[in-house]
Amino acid sequence: MRFLNAGDSALVVEFGNEISEAINRTIKFVTDALDRANLQGVLDLTPTYRSILINFDPLRVPASSITDFVTKTLAAWSGSSGASGGEVIEIPVLYGGGMGPDLDFICKHTGLGSAEVIRRHSSIEYLIYMLGFTPGFAYLGGMPAELATPRLAKPRALIPAGSVGIAAAQTGIYPVESPGGWQLLGRTPLKIFNYERSDPFLLAAGSYLKFVPISGEEYEAIEKAENEGSYQPKRYRKAG
Repeated sequence: MRFLNAGDSALVVEFGNEISEAINRTIKFVTDALDRANLQGVLDLTPTYRSILINFDPLRVPASSITDFVTKTLAAWSGSSGASGGEVIEIPVLYGGGMGPDLDFICKHTGLGSAEVIRRHSSIEYLIYMLGFTPGFAYLGGMPAELATPRLAKPRALIPAGSVGIAAAQTGIYPVESPGGWQLLGRTPLKIFNYERSDPFLLAAGSYLKFVPISGEEYEAIEKAENEGSYQPKRYRKAG
């Protein structure tokens, strides 16, 4: 672990030089501890793949107080807390067709049939390492290597919010309408980012996500309930 100044009102705490679930558990533990402590002067916490950015008011709290808190918190941690379990949120996805226009290309590239691509893609509880890029975009870990597919040669000018795609060894969801070059294999009717909610972000770093295949009829029903504000995605605790 090392501390880096990011100007006079932000501190970066680095926990390693690689992307790993072990480092992510440490980041989540320290982030949660800082959040619970509600230290005077700490304004915002941004967890990333291997670090935490801590924004603070230097007139209310010195950087040394934050570094002392983080150091003592980590020293007291056994390393087992949070090592297993964790919340999983289910994301319903309508695969293929107009919602997933690149599913056929993914099948051709991987040599797998569409049913098998969908089965493998939806069989994983993906760790949400961090949010970034666009509001609510989740960087996921754990996609099966055999599903890896290159980006589009020419990015699309506009991709609908909720689109689920693959780019190289990563998979993810476009939370807002935006340009992009990922290969699209489906779409969720859920609003991954919604500024009208008290918490606009549906997903959170350190939690898990599982895609669940649905039919066109189910998509329409969930979309209607989501627009009415009555849909609650299923959540459960990850086993072991």
